[in-house]
Amino acid sequence: MTMPTTTISPSIATAFPSTSRYFQIAVAQYQPTPDAPVIAYVRRRFLPSPSRFQTIGTYTVSQGDRLDNITANFLGDPEQFWRLCDANNALAPSDLTDTVGRVLNITLPEGMSGPKLA
Repeated sequence: MTMPTTTISPSIATAFPSTSRYFQIAVAQYQPTPDAPVIAYVRRRFLPSPSRFQTIGTYTVSQGDRLDNITANFLGDPEQFWRLCDANNALAPSDLTDTVGRVLNITLPEGMSGPKLA
């Protein structure tokens, strides 16, 4: 019986831009049988600890807020919503705006430090 094989590509997932949450996550390949096609996939990404983020401000969620708009306002890019998810320990982006009055931490990118602005 031939066992399925999994290999990790020597290259990092450079198909993703440096602003992506998947940037520098390894790409793996899975082949269930020798005659089956190779399936490439991005390895699992673990959420970083919120302690790895320096808070530079906060935002209180209002009725009708959308995370992409909040992110565009504070980070200048609506596609960076995942940074607020990481900093506020949320798996689902909607968790951050479902509760009016929730206070969101606005942070520097993971591992960066600097002066607190607000």
